[in-house]
Formats: sequence, structure tokens, C-alpha cells
Amino acid sequence: MRVERVPFRLISAATAAVILAACGQKQSAPPPQTPEVGVVTIQPTTVPVVSELPGRTSAFLVAQVRARVDGIVLRRDFTEGADVKAGDRLYKIDPAPYIAALNTAKATLAKAQANVITQNALAARYKILVAANAVSKQDYDNAVATQGQAVADVASGKAAVDTAQINLGYTDVVSPITGRTGLSQVTPGAYVQASAATLLTTVQQLDPVYVDLTQSSVDGLKLRRDIQEGRLQTSGANAAKVTLILEDGRAYPEAGKLQFSDVSVDQGTGSVTVRAIFPNKDRVLLPGMFVRASIDEGVNDKALVVPQVGVTHDQKGQPTALVVGPDNKVVLRQLVTSGTYGDKWVVDSGLNPGDRVIVQGTEKARPGATVKAVDAQLPAQAASDAGAGAAPAAAVAGASGAAASSNPAPASAASGA
Repeated sequence: MRVERVPFRLISAATAAVILAACGQKQSAPPPQTPEVGVVTIQPTTVPVVSELPGRTSAFLVAQVRARVDGIVLRRDFTEGADVKAGDRLYKIDPAPYIAALNTAKATLAKAQANVITQNALAARYKILVAANAVSKQDYDNAVATQGQAVADVASGKAAVDTAQINLGYTDVVSPITGRTGLSQVTPGAYVQASAATLLTTVQQLDPVYVDLTQSSVDGLKLRRDIQEGRLQTSGANAAKVTLILEDGRAYPEAGKLQFSDVSVDQGTGSVTVRAIFPNKDRVLLPGMFVRASIDEGVNDKALVVPQVGVTHDQKGQPTALVVGPDNKVVLRQLVTSGTYGDKWVVDSGLNPGDRVIVQGTEKARPGATVKAVDAQLPAQAASDAGAGAAPAAAVAGASGAAASSNPAPASAASGA
């Protein structure tokens, strides 16, 4: 059998043709598609301005029950920690010395009253005699003066009786207010003194109850400036609504009202005291408890809100967002936030009305890249809040620190970012 050899130049030509055909296929591959991202168009919306302030509770009324007379405590007529009414007797002090003093004062008054009768008769008799020149004018004047002294003795005796009766009444130590009693500082048999104002017990009225809050003067100044410049609207004539978060993290069921804000700034802390009042019929709030209060201070009808999924933080902890520009290119924006509103951040600066913020497909977008922007598929609540519509009243409770702090991520909302 004869084998024919194929020339080398023919093999090289065939190989070159295959390589060129392969290169031609690669060059004709379709170009990559533009990544698609979901965006939310930012428009001004109405957001309630809520400040979160720390504070402590204090009793509405506090009465320190102290001894007003000297003596031995005979008995205690109340149970520690029980509710008492104004006028209820708490202690009984030995009344014997004061009964004797009252009787002495009454006897002195009776003697003075009898002397007045005698002196009145004597003065009347001398008046007739001096007219007939039977007695001297000096004797008559002395009789009239003695009559006046007798009348003064009667008045002094009445005052002494009143004083003795008051001191006797102080042996019944009564509650000056309606409230709850504390610990008894004395026991039966103890000697108490009015001069030392011996403390017997304390009665506190717990319904309603005060909550004293601390607000920095800077936050108060920012709030007043926002109202003056029209960025915030006050709630009108009605008192601002205040809600409480208890020490265990639960919300207090009753809403309170603001009473006043102190006009002086503490030079040591740079803060002012804001006082609110809360109903406390179930005695849940006790004096000295630590609480956090949320105060509805007004409404910002020009707020810009961004869903939290569209906000990230850089290495310095500053909030950032990716925005699709007019040329469909991605731009990185540095934001300044003032708190949260539901599941959204309230943005003070870094965004403008009409900006398209990327909330879906952020992993496909890089600053400077060209993307295709489509409306994001968000829940109905988030989508409506990010648009131009007004915020629903039910979402007010979700706001936190919208005017109380200029920090990018307040502590109350840090976990939601």
C-alpha cells in the first residue's frame, strides 16, 4: 500500500483558516447589557419631629411629716407603704402636758373675764362720782386704765387658750396630703422634738407623677430656629404629646403632657430641664425611676426620607447612598441624617428633591458606572412614605430623634440601619 504525503504548506493553511474562523466568532459576540437597578425618587414629605430625652420620675407632691410639739410617741396609726387621705392620723403623741396647759389657759382666761366685770363696774361708778366732784379726776383715769388692762388680759387669755388648743391638736399627727406613706422613722416610745423638727415619715402623691427630662441647650436652640425659619410647625394650642419607655424597654400605656421648660441652662452640663406630667392610676411609675421620653415637638413638612436599605455606612461610619444621575451614571452621596422615621432615614443634607436613590441592586452599581433605573418594588408603606404624599399619623410612634440630635445615627435607631 502506498501512502501519499500531504504537503506542510497545505496543513498550515488549513490550521490558519480554523484559527481565523475562531477569532471571527469572538469578535462578533454581543456587548454586555447595562445592569438594572431599582430606585426610589425622593420627594418632600411630612414627618413628625420627635425628641428622645432621658429623665427620672418624681412625685407630684411630697410631704415630710415632722413633729410640731415635744413629746413621747404613743402609737403609729398607719401601715407603711399604704395609701392615706389628707387628715388621716398617722401618729399619736402623749397629749397629757398639753391638756394641762390648755386647762391652765382656760382658767387664766376665766379669771381675766371676771376681772373685766369688776373693772367695768368700778369705771362706771367713778364716772358718776367724778361728775359730782366726789372723787378726783386722777382716780377716775386710773379706773379707766385698769378697765382697759382687764380687757387686754381677756384678749391675752383667749390667745393663750388658742395656742394651747393648737399644741394639743399637734399631738395628733395627720397626713397633710393624700398619697402613699413611706418608712416610719420613729417607733412608739420615741421622743420627738418640735425644735429639731423630728422627721416621722414621708407621704408622696403618685397620681399624677412628674417626669423631669434633660435636654441639651443646643437641641433646644436648633428646635427654636427650625420653628422660626418655617421648617417646623408647632402642634398648636394643645400641649405636646409625650410618651414613655420604661426601664425594661416597654412602652408606658398612658400619654403625658409637657408642663414647662426651665429658663436657665445648667452651666456644668449645658442642659435644661423639661418637665412632663403623666397619669399614674396603677402606680406603675415610682419616684426615682429612670425612663426615656419621646416628645412630639412639631411637624417637618419638607423632610426627605430614604428607605434604610438604600443607606450604607463607610469606613468612618458616615451614611452614604448611591444616586442615579440625569445621565444614568451612579454617584456616591455623603448624607447627614437626623434620625429614623419607621423603616426610613430622615436626611438633612446630601440629597435633593427628585434624586433617584438606588435601593435594589446596589451590588450591581458602582460609582461612575452606567445603569438602567427602574422603579423599585417596595412594600406599599415604604413606597408611599418615600414619595410626595403625607405621612400617616400612625407612623408617628416610629420616629426617633428627628430633631433631638444631629448625629448621623442616633442610639435609638442605630440597630435599624
